Amino acid sequence: MKALTARDRRADPSEVIRESLRLLKEPDEIFTKGRRGAVVRPRGKTRITIHLDDDVLEAFRERADAAGRGYQTMINEALREHLGQPGDRVSAETIRRIVREELRNTG
Repeated sequence: MKALTARDRRADPSEVIRESLRLLKEPDEIFTKGRRGAVVRPRGKTRITIHLDDDVLEAFRERADAAGRGYQTMINEALREHLGQPGDRVSAETIRRIVREELRNTG
């Protein structure tokens, strides 16, 4: 918007308001390329809705609180482990479980 000139400052305020409104664009003109949703979509992540048993969700939340991590991250890691896909981290608990299983199988 342009700066007020000396003439604008002396003008009747209602005239200034009418002129300002005339210069304004309609919302449809301003947001022609606007879209709903997140401004930046995270890569490699998809938002879903999933129904989990209350006790399962509570267990993940308790473990996440104890570890100082996010419960959704822990659920994601558990799903990756189940699928056999490598994740970003392997917890000490997972390593212990694997070692115990291997010792049982070989011992």
